[in-house]
Amino acid sequence: MMGEFKVLSKIKNYKDLKNLTKEEITDLCQDIRDYIIEVTSINGGHIGPSLGTVELTVALLMAFDPEKDKIVWDVGHQTYAYKILTDRKESFKTLRQYKGISGFSKIKESKYDHFGTGHSSTSISAALGMRVGKDLKGDESYTIAVIGDGAMTAGQAFEGLNNAGWLDPSRFIVILNDNQMSISPNVGAIYTYFNKIITKQVFQKPRQKLKEAINKIFGDQGVKIFRKIEEYTKGLFAPGIIFEELGFTYVGPIDGHSLFDLEQTLENVKSMRGPILIHVITQKGKGYKFAEKNPVVFHGVSPFDKISGIFNKTSTAPSYSKVFGDALVELAEKDEKIVAITPAMKEGSGLVEFAKRFPNRFFDVGIAEQHAATFAGGLALEGFKPVAAYYSTFLQRAYDQVIHDIALQELPVLFAIDRGGLVGDDGPTHHGVFDIAFLRLVPNIIIAAPKDEQELRDFLYTGLNSGKTFALRYPRGNGYGVKLEDFKEIKIGSWEELVSGRDVAILAVGKYVYRALEVKKNLKLKGFNPTVINARFIKPMDEELLKRVLKTHEFIITMEDGVLNGGFGSAVAEYILDNGFSNKLLRFGIPDRFIEHGKVEILEKDLGLDISSMTDKISEFIVKKQPALNIA
Repeated sequence: MMGEFKVLSKIKNYKDLKNLTKEEITDLCQDIRDYIIEVTSINGGHIGPSLGTVELTVALLMAFDPEKDKIVWDVGHQTYAYKILTDRKESFKTLRQYKGISGFSKIKESKYDHFGTGHSSTSISAALGMRVGKDLKGDESYTIAVIGDGAMTAGQAFEGLNNAGWLDPSRFIVILNDNQMSISPNVGAIYTYFNKIITKQVFQKPRQKLKEAINKIFGDQGVKIFRKIEEYTKGLFAPGIIFEELGFTYVGPIDGHSLFDLEQTLENVKSMRGPILIHVITQKGKGYKFAEKNPVVFHGVSPFDKISGIFNKTSTAPSYSKVFGDALVELAEKDEKIVAITPAMKEGSGLVEFAKRFPNRFFDVGIAEQHAATFAGGLALEGFKPVAAYYSTFLQRAYDQVIHDIALQELPVLFAIDRGGLVGDDGPTHHGVFDIAFLRLVPNIIIAAPKDEQELRDFLYTGLNSGKTFALRYPRGNGYGVKLEDFKEIKIGSWEELVSGRDVAILAVGKYVYRALEVKKNLKLKGFNPTVINARFIKPMDEELLKRVLKTHEFIITMEDGVLNGGFGSAVAEYILDNGFSNKLLRFGIPDRFIEHGKVEILEKDLGLDISSMTDKISEFIVKKQPALNIA
């Protein structure tokens, strides 16, 4: 594969950039783009963000040395070019594959990944901590945070900016990678020229000397007046006043694809005092026409045909996200009180149609998970029925709001929790395995997990009409293709006995319900005949049915796609212990460690959560615990 890239094939890493001509560096950027397209077409991945940062990456690695300078990439999904140029050129073929390299920055993967990422808006805080640490040690190398315009909408980003402005560190640079094109008219030769001028020593040295002179003559008040005049003057040319007010010197906007101008700007700002913010304009999906034309679709992709840009189909059944979105539209047509909120996950959460049909009842609040939850609470207090749609992994960021602002006040907010369980190739930063455990301990909250698409619809209907705080969690990917019917209300706290048996009872949650039925078939071949329960309400549990099962079945098996510590199995164990039962319990779920990336099927087999492994472990457990069990 590498032989087809004429420049990329002949360099080892970023250190060889200094030996290349400008023409070769331009060709290298094209090689890197082609390589990213090639690999993501096979493996999937975040193609759009990474294609947009190729020139920025090369410019950074020409101006700074990541062996000593710390570069922190926010989220990390735009780092493919960086990975390729920092000793992972060959291993890039394994991107997001089991035992391969991560799709995000990861400290354990490379010495050049200076901070692990996956969730947004952490780069400024992390880089600032590094900067202060370096200053305390007398280390004069540079610290750079690269953050996207989307990530800049989150509160933590501004908390970091605010603290940086107060600390006023030098050799601290924030690069705002703006790919929304909202200020594209401001990009051009005049701005490139303007930024070359203001970052040169000929401009900065007199500026600093003038400030010192004013301070001597007029004191702090005079410097403040000078600063205001300077900000006003600069505001006539550049939209960076907010950053100047926070204590940063604003530089920009700059064309992020004009590599050598960008490199020169980076070199120039090295000698500037205080924190610097460089505003760079890039195009998401740059260099691949399908990604340029549809950057939303090509943000993060599954495998596709690189020639046609058509995605490989894997299933005809609808995804859970689509089933949720369609059901919400159906219900909203009949109930004008239903509103939908998402923290920048409209497409992923299946809310595109809802936004189109009910624009006044749809709220994308940006990457602001905390705000989204409390905002939903406010809507609930005005008599609306808010549905706050999160990915499970991102709901972690709104945990305090779930407890303090929603559950404590018993507000009727429905949390639609997508991507519950293992999500696959995105790995440990995105697996939705903690939600059952961290929500289960919160009072006044109902937690439900549907076994299939129809039950998802019914839970959505039930939750919206419950008048309670309701968490509805469902997995990533496609459903089973069951026939979809009209909505029906499900009694809160009720379980469903799917098939009866004896001695052994399997209590399964969510996607593992159908798996439990398959395990039962295999166990019958071994002489066991378990009862299978759809434990669809994790909280409250169906204590009446659970008590009956405990009295009539010696062996209890729990299955869930969440962590074992504090999860559904723990709830059953607590009930057994607290109520004086002596049943033998075997729990299946996610162990006490972070699970790496890879296809879900591979990860589940590795964890012993596939049908075959579960069958074997259950039969061994029963025989070991009671060899004399009558299995006839």
